Amino acid sequence: MSTYMAKKSEVERKWYVIDAAGKSLGRVAAQAAVLLRGKHKPTFTPHVDCGDHVIIINCKDAVLTGNKLVQKKWQRHTGYIGHLKETRYDTLMATRPTKAMELAVKGMLPSNTIGRAALLRLRLFEGAEHNHQAQKPEAVEA
Repeated sequence: MSTYMAKKSEVERKWYVIDAAGKSLGRVAAQAAVLLRGKHKPTFTPHVDCGDHVIIINCKDAVLTGNKLVQKKWQRHTGYIGHLKETRYDTLMATRPTKAMELAVKGMLPSNTIGRAALLRLRLFEGAEHNHQAQKPEAVEA
């Protein structure tokens, strides 16, 4: 019996919506990463991008457990010598909650062309409204 290998032309993409309100940031990100990668499908093939589109709503209402709000930091470099910028997650969640969710999902995807393509299929919204009703996304329960 031979192993099934999906081809790029055979991949069918669906749309999913995840509500992050009151849920842990990491658990929502892990669920989104599985859907973006396509690992929930029986036709998953590691070297083919067979993931789906994911919409995450209510990013501002996602919670971080423990002391992560105060202790966890996002570091970025401007490109100039000595210009390493740090932002605590309580500030990041207050000002840019979609960036915090994007960083969490990005860390759970592979660092190659498949991961970069999967990240392009992620749509993030601070509130409960999104502009992708025409795609008829399925609600995913955690």
